[in-house]
Amino acid sequence: MSLTKGSGPFGEHPAGRFNFDPRAPEQVLYLETSPRRVRVVLGGTEVADSTDVHLLHPPGRTPTYLFPREHVRTDLFEPSERRRSDPGMGDGRYWTVQVGQRRAVNAAYSWEHPPPTAAGITGLIAFDWDSMDGVFEEDEEVFVHPRDPYTRIDVLRSSRRVRVSVDGTIVADSTAPRMLCESGLPVRWYLPREDVRTDLLEPSYTTTRCPYKGIAHYWSLRLGKRSEKDLAWTYPDPFHDAEAVRGLLCFPGERVEVEVEDVEGG
Repeated sequence: MSLTKGSGPFGEHPAGRFNFDPRAPEQVLYLETSPRRVRVVLGGTEVADSTDVHLLHPPGRTPTYLFPREHVRTDLFEPSERRRSDPGMGDGRYWTVQVGQRRAVNAAYSWEHPPPTAAGITGLIAFDWDSMDGVFEEDEEVFVHPRDPYTRIDVLRSSRRVRVSVDGTIVADSTAPRMLCESGLPVRWYLPREDVRTDLLEPSYTTTRCPYKGIAHYWSLRLGKRSEKDLAWTYPDPFHDAEAVRGLLCFPGERVEVEVEDVEGG
């Protein structure tokens, strides 16, 4: 969950501090029921369909949907020899899922005998989303992993001046940036295209998916003889949480120098 990742209060690098010692046992699991109907589809068939799914939050990782066995088409399962071991959850087993000619190897898994501290996950079934054709919350397809109910995205208009440079060369300079704040993650500054040296950028074939923001398309930087692959990205058709950054360009602060002008008196 977002409270345990990145700069979250229980993350590896918390942004703030408590007035007490918040250290918890090494392996903390949080399991909750979800009000959403969740469906998993493979080969045009609903392999799982439930309004009684559980959301498992492992520490520092993205959440996972767990389905009651009676809401899963286990008749489509074939036992696999693959096994898994998860801290705090014990040993688990895999199944291959086959629907007609569609065969998803090691696509479903479960913990049959977890330790008493994780008894709530016993027998519940999870899926490898990359192996499935689609996962839906209600009637909306969700990508990568379940949306964490404790993650929030805010996009704020700003008049601060933001400069982005690479090896001393200014590649973007804007006084109309938008500040994207996402729970547990670094602040990202999205800049209007007209404030970016797009003559230094060339489209990349790389795309990534985010369950909150949508599909990102990347640009590489060519600066003299230097080439930096996938150094900027944009969301041309974002989900509603990120609508305010549609078409704007963002650079990763870990790979470029980002200067944000302080406000006088701030």
